[in-house]
Amino acid sequence: MTRAGGGVLRIGLVQSACTADRAGNIEQALAGVAAAARQGAEVVCLQELFAGEYPCQSEDHEKFQEAEGVPGPLTEALSAAAREHGVVLVGSLFERRTPGLFHNTAVVFERDGTQVGLYRKMHIPDDPHYYEKFYFAPGDTGFMAVPTSRLAVGPLVCWDQWYPEAARLTALAGAQVLFYPTAIGWLDGEEQLHRQQYESWDTMLRSHAIANGVFVVAVNRTGREGALSFWGASVVYAPSGQRLACTSHERPETVVVECDLEQIEWSRTRWPFFRDRRIDSYEGLLQRWGK
Repeated sequence: MTRAGGGVLRIGLVQSACTADRAGNIEQALAGVAAAARQGAEVVCLQELFAGEYPCQSEDHEKFQEAEGVPGPLTEALSAAAREHGVVLVGSLFERRTPGLFHNTAVVFERDGTQVGLYRKMHIPDDPHYYEKFYFAPGDTGFMAVPTSRLAVGPLVCWDQWYPEAARLTALAGAQVLFYPTAIGWLDGEEQLHRQQYESWDTMLRSHAIANGVFVVAVNRTGREGALSFWGASVVYAPSGQRLACTSHERPETVVVECDLEQIEWSRTRWPFFRDRRIDSYEGLLQRWGK
Protein backbone atom coordinates (compact mmCIF):
# COMPACT_ATOMS: atom_id res chain seq x y z
CA MET A 1 0.00 0.00 0.00
CA THR A 2 1.10 3.52 -0.71
CA ARG A 3 1.64 5.77 2.26
CA ALA A 4 0.02 8.75 0.58
CA GLY A 5 0.53 12.19 2.00
CA GLY A 6 2.06 11.94 5.45
CA GLY A 7 5.12 11.17 7.46
CA VAL A 8 8.86 11.69 7.34
CA LEU A 9 10.59 9.35 4.93
CA ARG A 10 14.33 8.66 4.92
CA ILE A 11 15.76 8.29 1.41
CA GLY A 12 19.24 6.94 0.70
CA LEU A 13 21.35 7.96 -2.31
CA VAL A 14 24.28 5.74 -3.33
CA GLN A 15 26.76 7.62 -5.55
CA SER A 16 29.55 5.39 -6.88
CA ALA A 17 32.62 5.47 -9.15
CA CYS A 18 32.63 2.50 -11.53
CA THR A 19 35.51 0.54 -13.06
CA ALA A 20 35.83 -2.35 -15.51
CA ASP A 21 35.40 -4.74 -12.56
CA ARG A 22 31.67 -5.60 -12.81
CA ALA A 23 31.65 -7.72 -9.66
CA GLY A 24 33.37 -4.92 -7.77
CA ASN A 25 30.86 -2.35 -9.01
CA ILE A 26 27.94 -4.48 -7.88
CA GLU A 27 29.57 -5.15 -4.52
CA GLN A 28 30.16 -1.41 -4.10
CA ALA A 29 26.51 -0.59 -4.83
CA LEU A 30 25.17 -3.27 -2.50
CA ALA A 31 27.51 -2.04 0.23
CA GLY A 32 26.01 1.40 -0.32
CA VAL A 33 22.51 0.00 0.14
CA ALA A 34 23.62 -1.62 3.39
CA ALA A 35 25.25 1.60 4.58
CA ALA A 36 22.13 3.63 3.78
CA ALA A 37 19.97 1.12 5.66
CA ARG A 38 22.25 1.36 8.71
CA GLN A 39 21.67 5.11 8.64
CA GLY A 40 17.91 4.54 8.72
CA ALA A 41 17.03 4.72 5.03
CA GLU A 42 13.62 3.32 4.12
CA VAL A 43 14.03 3.87 0.38
CA VAL A 44 17.35 3.67 -1.52
CA CYS A 45 18.21 4.71 -5.08
CA LEU A 46 21.29 3.68 -7.08
CA GLN A 47 22.86 5.48 -10.03
CA GLU A 48 22.18 4.71 -13.69
CA LEU A 49 23.70 1.43 -14.97
CA PHE A 50 25.57 0.98 -11.69
CA ALA A 51 26.93 -2.51 -12.53
CA GLY A 52 29.48 -1.30 -15.08
CA GLU A 53 31.26 1.58 -16.67
CA TYR A 54 28.94 3.74 -18.75
CA PRO A 55 28.76 1.67 -21.97
CA CYS A 56 27.66 4.29 -24.50
CA GLN A 57 30.82 6.32 -25.10
CA SER A 58 31.31 4.46 -28.39
CA GLU A 59 29.26 2.24 -30.70
CA ASP A 60 30.61 -1.17 -29.79
CA HIS A 61 28.66 -4.37 -30.44
CA GLU A 62 30.65 -6.15 -27.73
CA LYS A 63 28.95 -3.97 -25.11
CA PHE A 64 25.66 -5.80 -25.68
CA GLN A 65 27.23 -8.68 -23.75
CA GLU A 66 26.78 -6.58 -20.62
CA ALA A 67 22.98 -6.69 -20.89
CA GLU A 68 20.84 -9.22 -19.06
CA GLY A 69 17.22 -10.17 -18.74
CA VAL A 70 14.64 -9.19 -16.16
CA PRO A 71 14.50 -11.24 -14.03
CA GLY A 72 18.18 -12.09 -14.07
CA PRO A 73 21.25 -12.22 -11.82
CA LEU A 74 21.35 -8.45 -11.26
CA THR A 75 17.68 -8.11 -10.34
CA GLU A 76 18.06 -11.14 -8.08
CA ALA A 77 20.91 -9.38 -6.26
CA LEU A 78 18.83 -6.21 -5.91
CA SER A 79 15.85 -8.19 -4.67
CA ALA A 80 18.00 -9.91 -2.06
CA ALA A 81 19.41 -6.56 -0.89
CA ALA A 82 15.94 -5.02 -0.56
CA ARG A 83 14.77 -8.03 1.44
CA GLU A 84 17.88 -8.24 3.63
CA HIS A 85 17.81 -4.57 4.58
CA GLY A 86 14.05 -4.03 4.53
CA VAL A 87 14.18 -1.11 2.08
CA VAL A 88 12.35 -0.09 -1.05
CA LEU A 89 15.07 -0.14 -3.70
CA VAL A 90 15.34 1.61 -7.07
CA GLY A 91 17.99 0.10 -9.36
CA SER A 92 19.07 0.62 -12.98
CA LEU A 93 20.32 -1.87 -15.55
CA PHE A 94 21.07 -2.59 -19.21
CA GLU A 95 18.08 -4.80 -20.04
CA ARG A 96 18.15 -7.50 -22.70
CA ARG A 97 14.46 -7.86 -23.49
CA THR A 98 14.91 -10.31 -26.37
CA PRO A 99 17.64 -10.89 -28.99
CA GLY A 100 18.31 -7.54 -30.67
CA LEU A 101 16.07 -5.49 -28.33
CA PHE A 102 17.60 -3.67 -25.37
CA HIS A 103 16.47 -1.00 -22.93
CA ASN A 104 17.87 1.29 -20.27
CA THR A 105 15.64 0.17 -17.43
CA ALA A 106 14.82 1.10 -13.85
CA VAL A 107 13.38 -1.52 -11.52
CA VAL A 108 11.65 -1.02 -8.17
CA PHE A 109 11.68 -3.56 -5.35
CA GLU A 110 9.49 -3.71 -2.28
CA ARG A 111 10.95 -4.25 1.19
CA ASP A 112 10.31 -7.99 0.98
CA GLY A 113 12.31 -8.21 -2.26
CA THR A 114 9.31 -8.39 -4.59
CA GLN A 115 9.77 -6.57 -7.88
CA VAL A 116 6.87 -4.11 -8.02
CA GLY A 117 7.85 -1.81 -10.89
CA LEU A 118 9.72 -1.71 -14.19
CA TYR A 119 10.26 1.49 -16.16
CA ARG A 120 12.07 1.70 -19.49
CA LYS A 121 13.81 5.00 -20.22
CA MET A 122 11.61 6.98 -22.58
CA HIS A 123 14.00 9.67 -23.85
CA ILE A 124 17.14 8.26 -25.49
CA PRO A 125 20.02 10.68 -26.20
CA ASP A 126 22.53 10.58 -29.02
CA ASP A 127 25.39 12.98 -28.37
CA PRO A 128 29.19 12.72 -28.38
CA HIS A 129 30.08 9.92 -25.93
CA TYR A 130 26.40 9.39 -25.11
CA TYR A 131 25.51 7.14 -28.07
CA GLU A 132 22.51 5.59 -26.39
CA LYS A 133 20.39 5.25 -29.52
CA PHE A 134 22.86 2.62 -30.73
CA TYR A 135 22.11 0.51 -27.66
CA PHE A 136 18.63 1.25 -26.34
CA ALA A 137 15.15 1.21 -27.83
CA PRO A 138 12.86 3.93 -26.44
CA GLY A 139 10.79 2.79 -23.50
CA ASP A 140 7.24 1.59 -23.99
CA THR A 141 6.08 1.48 -20.36
CA GLY A 142 4.83 5.05 -20.25
CA PHE A 143 5.21 7.28 -17.21
CA MET A 144 4.08 5.80 -13.93
CA ALA A 145 3.82 5.86 -10.17
CA VAL A 146 4.77 2.60 -8.47
CA PRO A 147 2.88 2.01 -5.20
CA THR A 148 5.03 0.70 -2.38
CA SER A 149 4.67 0.34 1.38
CA ARG A 150 6.60 3.57 1.93
CA LEU A 151 5.57 5.90 -0.89
CA ALA A 152 4.53 6.15 -4.52
CA VAL A 153 7.80 5.92 -6.49
CA GLY A 154 8.13 7.85 -9.75
CA PRO A 155 10.90 6.06 -11.69
CA LEU A 156 12.62 8.01 -14.48
CA VAL A 157 16.15 7.77 -15.91
CA CYS A 158 18.81 10.41 -16.67
CA TRP A 159 17.94 12.08 -20.02
CA ASP A 160 14.29 12.05 -18.93
CA GLN A 161 15.24 14.72 -16.40
CA TRP A 162 15.44 17.41 -19.07
CA TYR A 163 11.78 16.99 -20.07
CA PRO A 164 9.07 18.79 -18.07
CA GLU A 165 6.48 16.57 -19.74
CA ALA A 166 8.02 13.46 -18.19
CA ALA A 167 8.09 14.96 -14.70
CA ARG A 168 4.54 16.28 -15.02
CA LEU A 169 3.04 13.03 -16.28
CA THR A 170 4.83 11.02 -13.59
CA ALA A 171 3.52 13.39 -10.92
CA LEU A 172 0.01 13.23 -12.41
CA ALA A 173 0.21 9.43 -12.15
CA GLY A 174 0.52 9.92 -8.38
CA ALA A 175 4.27 9.82 -7.73
CA GLN A 176 5.38 11.52 -4.52
CA VAL A 177 9.10 11.36 -5.31
CA LEU A 178 10.69 11.46 -8.76
CA PHE A 179 13.79 9.25 -8.83
CA TYR A 180 16.37 9.82 -11.57
CA PRO A 181 19.23 7.27 -11.68
CA THR A 182 21.76 9.29 -13.66
CA ALA A 183 25.06 9.18 -15.56
CA ILE A 184 26.02 12.71 -16.58
CA GLY A 185 29.38 14.38 -16.75
CA TRP A 186 31.76 16.72 -18.44
CA LEU A 187 33.42 15.96 -21.77
CA ASP A 188 37.08 16.71 -22.38
CA GLY A 189 37.55 19.97 -24.27
CA GLU A 190 34.42 21.65 -22.90
CA GLU A 191 35.98 23.08 -19.76
CA GLN A 192 34.57 26.57 -20.42
CA LEU A 193 31.07 25.12 -20.28
CA HIS A 194 31.44 22.96 -17.17
CA ARG A 195 29.79 25.28 -14.66
CA GLN A 196 27.03 26.26 -17.07
CA GLN A 197 26.24 22.62 -17.88
CA TYR A 198 26.08 21.57 -14.24
CA GLU A 199 23.97 24.54 -13.19
CA SER A 200 21.53 23.95 -16.05
CA TRP A 201 21.09 20.33 -14.95
CA ASP A 202 20.63 21.29 -11.32
CA THR A 203 18.11 24.00 -12.24
CA MET A 204 16.00 21.53 -14.24
CA LEU A 205 15.78 19.18 -11.27
CA ARG A 206 14.79 21.98 -8.92
CA SER A 207 12.17 23.23 -11.36
CA HIS A 208 10.52 19.79 -11.57
CA ALA A 209 10.13 19.76 -7.79
CA ILE A 210 8.55 23.22 -7.71
CA ALA A 211 6.31 22.87 -10.76
CA ASN A 212 4.90 19.52 -9.65
CA GLY A 213 4.95 19.79 -5.87
CA VAL A 214 7.02 16.63 -5.46
CA PHE A 215 10.37 15.58 -4.06
CA VAL A 216 13.08 15.05 -6.68
CA VAL A 217 16.01 12.68 -6.18
CA ALA A 218 18.84 12.39 -8.74
CA VAL A 219 21.65 9.90 -8.10
CA ASN A 220 24.62 10.47 -10.40
CA ARG A 221 27.89 8.59 -10.77
CA THR A 222 31.26 10.16 -10.11
CA GLY A 223 34.82 9.55 -11.32
CA ARG A 224 36.46 9.49 -14.73
CA GLU A 225 35.58 6.99 -17.46
CA GLY A 226 37.17 7.45 -20.87
CA ALA A 227 36.59 11.01 -22.09
CA LEU A 228 33.90 11.72 -19.47
CA SER A 229 34.32 13.02 -15.95
CA PHE A 230 31.05 12.32 -14.18
CA TRP A 231 30.17 15.22 -11.94
CA GLY A 232 28.47 13.44 -9.04
CA ALA A 233 26.52 16.07 -7.06
CA SER A 234 23.62 13.72 -6.42
CA VAL A 235 20.82 15.87 -5.07
CA VAL A 236 17.46 15.95 -3.30
CA TYR A 237 14.95 18.77 -3.73
CA ALA A 238 11.81 19.39 -1.70
CA PRO A 239 8.51 20.46 -3.34
CA SER A 240 9.30 24.04 -2.31
CA GLY A 241 12.53 23.94 -4.31
CA GLN A 242 14.67 23.75 -1.16
CA ARG A 243 17.81 21.73 -1.68
CA LEU A 244 17.90 19.13 1.08
CA ALA A 245 21.21 17.48 0.21
CA CYS A 246 23.96 17.45 -2.41
CA THR A 247 26.89 15.05 -2.53
CA SER A 248 30.47 15.60 -3.60
CA HIS A 249 31.47 16.17 -7.23
CA GLU A 250 34.61 14.05 -6.89
CA ARG A 251 34.08 11.00 -4.68
CA PRO A 252 31.69 8.14 -4.00
CA GLU A 253 29.26 8.94 -1.23
CA THR A 254 26.19 7.50 0.44
CA VAL A 255 23.80 9.93 2.11
CA VAL A 256 20.40 9.60 3.77
CA VAL A 257 17.95 12.49 3.60
CA GLU A 258 14.77 13.10 5.58
CA CYS A 259 11.80 14.04 3.39
CA ASP A 260 8.53 15.08 5.02
CA LEU A 261 5.82 13.95 2.62
CA GLU A 262 3.39 16.42 4.21
CA GLN A 263 5.27 19.10 2.28
CA ILE A 264 3.68 17.85 -0.94
CA GLU A 265 0.19 18.98 0.03
CA TRP A 266 1.55 22.09 1.74
CA SER A 267 3.30 23.18 -1.46
CA ARG A 268 0.40 22.30 -3.76
CA THR A 269 -2.09 24.30 -1.71
CA ARG A 270 0.21 27.35 -1.63
CA TRP A 271 1.23 27.03 -5.31
CA PRO A 272 -1.85 25.43 -6.90
CA PHE A 273 -0.33 24.74 -10.31
CA PHE A 274 -2.41 21.58 -10.77
CA ARG A 275 -5.62 23.47 -10.03
CA ASP A 276 -4.91 26.12 -12.66
CA ARG A 277 -3.72 23.89 -15.50
CA ARG A 278 -5.59 24.61 -18.75
CA ILE A 279 -6.01 21.02 -19.88
CA ASP A 280 -8.42 22.21 -22.57
CA SER A 281 -5.64 24.13 -24.32
CA TYR A 282 -2.62 21.85 -24.38
CA GLU A 283 -3.27 19.90 -27.56
CA GLY A 284 -0.22 21.55 -29.12
CA LEU A 285 2.01 19.43 -26.87
CA LEU A 286 1.18 16.45 -29.09
CA GLN A 287 2.77 18.16 -32.11
CA ARG A 288 6.47 18.02 -32.94
CA TRP A 289 6.45 21.75 -33.65
CA GLY A 290 3.60 24.26 -33.83
CA LYS A 291 0.31 23.23 -35.39
